[in-house]
Amino acid sequence: MEKKLTFLGIETSCDETAAAVIQENNNGTANVLSNVVSSQIKEHEKFGGVVPEIAARSHVENIDFIIEEALKKSKFSIDQIDGVAATAGPGLIVCLTVGLNIGKSIASFSNKPFVAVNHLEGHALSPSLEKKIDFPYLLLLISGGHSQYLIVKDINKYEQLGTTIDDALGEAFDKTAKMLDLGYPGGPNIEKFSKLGDKNFYKLPEPIINKAGCNLSFAGLKTAILRESKKINKDTKLKYNLAASFQNTVNKILYKKTKEAMRQFLSKNKNTKSHFVVAGGVAANLSIRENLIEVAKEMGFQPIYPDLQYCGDNAAMIAWAGIQRFKKKLINNFNFEARSRWPLDENAPYMKGPGLKL
Repeated sequence: MEKKLTFLGIETSCDETAAAVIQENNNGTANVLSNVVSSQIKEHEKFGGVVPEIAARSHVENIDFIIEEALKKSKFSIDQIDGVAATAGPGLIVCLTVGLNIGKSIASFSNKPFVAVNHLEGHALSPSLEKKIDFPYLLLLISGGHSQYLIVKDINKYEQLGTTIDDALGEAFDKTAKMLDLGYPGGPNIEKFSKLGDKNFYKLPEPIINKAGCNLSFAGLKTAILRESKKINKDTKLKYNLAASFQNTVNKILYKKTKEAMRQFLSKNKNTKSHFVVAGGVAANLSIRENLIEVAKEMGFQPIYPDLQYCGDNAAMIAWAGIQRFKKKLINNFNFEARSRWPLDENAPYMKGPGLKL
């Protein structure tokens, strides 16, 4: 019987300090032996967003304890694990380097293989922690920094079908919450308070919804929220109506663009099972989940979501991606440096501003 690999994973790409120990199961899923996450919400709350220097300092202060706690909970020592995986990008450089450097140090001193993991690949593979998913599958990755449709062909093999041409969806949620004074983090609060409002009260723009393809845009929607929020003053009901209208507009945009992405996937992948994976922090939004489940049913796709604990940034997905990359012999040396930008599809055009290709 083939040896079951066990990896330590480390994640410090933004404002969560995380470590996990993962062991693969015989059925192609993961045994999560530990998954420790230390959030910095309280530290950034008063600023209404992540302050890189504060985040990096918090990582430095907490990373040793978090790793020790993950190993303790897993009942594995460093000597017993088979390798170390750490997020190397994309993300905030000052934050990435904390986890990346300690991961390389642990691997070096313990003479273990080291795997530099793309944070986005961690999200892309996160549902397979609990359910084996055959390649290829369609992925909608929605988070604070990214919003894109991809065909996941295999480990380290991705084809981008569409992406945001300006703001990521998670950023739009956070900025909307800030403009409506709904608190931080914005995403969960928008979802919470939108349930108290009338989703049809405001007619908000749906940027590039009728444009061919499945690129996304949220900057115009965010600008409309800014304009309307200035008229609200302290009217709580109007605030909830605007939050509900924002959530509803996002759902309409994703509904239409996801159908187009599914059509493109089907045209490129005939005679395969059609799996639709939604991952990333915004995948925790239950309204979006319900909306996309309806799209999947209509288009004949099986919708798959990671468990809520694996939607946000975590190290379980990093350790798991590390195991998958290691099995493909995608092992890195200790000179690998952090990357602020690291697209899954290296051949996809870089989108900036109003759809410009650079």
